[in-house]
Amino acid sequence: MQNPFKTMLARKDYACGYAVGSWVMSASPIVAEAMGCSGFDWSVVDMEHTPLDQMDLIHLLQAIAGTPMLPITRVPWNDTVMVKRVLDGGAQTLMFPFIQNADEARKAVAAAKYAPQGVRGMAAMSRGSRFGTVKDYFKVANDAVSVILQIESPEAMARVEEIASVPGVDSLFFGPGDLSGAMGHVGNLLHEDVVKLMADGVKRCHALGKPVGTVGGTAEAVAIYRASGFDYIGVASDLGLLMRNCAAILSVIRSQDIKIHSQGY
Repeated sequence: MQNPFKTMLARKDYACGYAVGSWVMSASPIVAEAMGCSGFDWSVVDMEHTPLDQMDLIHLLQAIAGTPMLPITRVPWNDTVMVKRVLDGGAQTLMFPFIQNADEARKAVAAAKYAPQGVRGMAAMSRGSRFGTVKDYFKVANDAVSVILQIESPEAMARVEEIASVPGVDSLFFGPGDLSGAMGHVGNLLHEDVVKLMADGVKRCHALGKPVGTVGGTAEAVAIYRASGFDYIGVASDLGLLMRNCAAILSVIRSQDIKIHSQGY
């Protein structure tokens, strides 16, 4: 088994100079499948800030599997039991929120790996092993799992080298929302201090050979992050893109209606 997301980053197998992704917040398999058909390289299937449960996650992973888009499953927390269930459900690339230090990083990696590298519980029959049909699954599964750790506070950013250096950590992901809030710039994700700190973090991670990702709400934000050297960047989410387009078309329709009425038609 291989991990397609790790392979994509290693080979730089994407259309432009970085891998472009998004977020699945709707908890809808149909929407997730449509996102997968739209051309995104990857998308985060989010269990932290959505109503997704285990069976919902499986339905979304099944829907995305028929598209070129690679799923990243963000677990709700750094919880060994939850990680075990998500991996048994077929997730291969996991994102752990709010990792603060090397000890928490080691806990995340251990939860995602079978012994002797970790403490993931073994089940003879699961969707993760293709229902027992993957040869030597318990021996090959560790290499097929990718661990992404989120850095979301100035304290974690100060320790980013020790976090990134933990064996089994494949890449980092800087969360500008929580990071900007913790820095006293709530809602101002592109504050110059936040952008500067993130850019410095990218350089420090690259010095260790670790890819780094982030997410921006707009194409303009993505361009700023790309200039900072991020390797994979998400833009908005399914719900964000939906609501933005709804607002835009309603604004046009209502402005046209006002113009028509003002001209006496």
